[in-house]
Amino acid sequence: MKKQYLLLLPLLFSGFTHLWNPVGFPDIFFDEGVYVGRAYDFVQTGILQQPYYFDHPYFGQIILASVFALSNLDVSDSLQDFSSLKNLYLFPRIFVGALAVFDTLLIYMIASKRYGQNVALIASILFAVMPFTWILRGIFLDSLLLPLMLASILIAIHSENSQKRMPLVLVSGILLGLAIFTKIPAFTMIPLVAFIIFSSGKSWKNVGIWLIPVILIPLIWPVYSIYVEQFEYWEQSVIWQSQRTNDLLEIIYYFLLIDPFVFLVGFSGIVYSAIRKDWFVLLWLIPFLLFTSSVGYKQYFHLIPIFPVLCIGGAIILENMVKRTQKPKIRREVLVASITVFGLLSTGLVIVNDLSGSQFEVIEYVLKNVDDSNTTILASPIYSWIFLAHDKENVLLDYSQIMFYPVETENVMLIADEHFLIDISRGKELSEIYNKTKTIETFRGNVNDIDNNLYPYTSMKLIFESSHIEVRVN
Repeated sequence: MKKQYLLLLPLLFSGFTHLWNPVGFPDIFFDEGVYVGRAYDFVQTGILQQPYYFDHPYFGQIILASVFALSNLDVSDSLQDFSSLKNLYLFPRIFVGALAVFDTLLIYMIASKRYGQNVALIASILFAVMPFTWILRGIFLDSLLLPLMLASILIAIHSENSQKRMPLVLVSGILLGLAIFTKIPAFTMIPLVAFIIFSSGKSWKNVGIWLIPVILIPLIWPVYSIYVEQFEYWEQSVIWQSQRTNDLLEIIYYFLLIDPFVFLVGFSGIVYSAIRKDWFVLLWLIPFLLFTSSVGYKQYFHLIPIFPVLCIGGAIILENMVKRTQKPKIRREVLVASITVFGLLSTGLVIVNDLSGSQFEVIEYVLKNVDDSNTTILASPIYSWIFLAHDKENVLLDYSQIMFYPVETENVMLIADEHFLIDISRGKELSEIYNKTKTIETFRGNVNDIDNNLYPYTSMKLIFESSHIEVRVN
């Protein structure tokens, strides 16, 4: 097969790993409900950010709101049958899956431009088929910012030898500015892209022009909060978000559980790149890890911005090993085929499982059985925005709001999933409401039927939202 057609392989494989069974796997995570709910609220109200939405910038919810608008989905009519309930998350999941396929293309182009087609093919295959890639199936801000970030890097590389350097520099700056406007940690890519811009012409002027949109676009966020006289909410949310901490080593351990091969090969490639003083790889990884380890609450999907560089670093060291052998072309083909078969089997065994079914059963149960206007519904954002869209009264956006606002109705219905049980220690109000209610219905997810001690099912240890859900009333 000609080299120019080799790109079709990782794109085809990426389409399978990111678009097969989009709603069933993984289950719907707490944060996905947050972002989709905010997007739906924006569609309904036209308000960019409510006072309680200032923990992140709002470009991500604008993107997701556009998905809702284009899908022309009437949420209030989704109770017609069980499958229509799943459509509430289907279109956003398909959208982020399509973005991941586009990410595969961008990684190939970046690696090809920087290191050649052999490294590009290996890197894009790793990204397309290995088990860690299922993380990008989630509706996270990190999934939304990744193509913006990668496109900024690619255009900066193309500006190096282009006669239209200045327009490309500006476009690169705009894209990275939008990535930061989606989620602030994307700013850690500033050293990398600035390095690429400076290296092309040894001109600080180019870097300065590039920085203008990189800085101004994210500034829309605090400026808007001042304009709508909600800067105090912005300030409080930013401080609260930066003070939520946990251990980065724990998140890295989760990555090792999901995909030990990419973890080991990727970081081996990073070490190899450090020895070779490859600043492209190092400036991609080191600022991000330094920032992530020093501030902020961390989840496994927060590592999404460094997945591409781990694939590129791993591809560099694997290609170097192949070149040192006899008959490198044959061995390279064997290597690519082996990674592809192993990755597709490992990922395929995971993504074919339907794990979210119990969550939609809960939604259907509550929508059909709660009509009492004197009942407050306490649930995670996975469910609450859907109840609000169906005109259920007295629904809190998040069960944790009872820590700050008292329940004003006589009756309470609590949806206590595993995430709630983790959060129950956050405040006495949560434990009190749990103890004052009793279970009337229990929903058990399919994830309980899978042995998560066996690879590749070890990643199921991170999937727990749908495993056991109690509907409780007082």
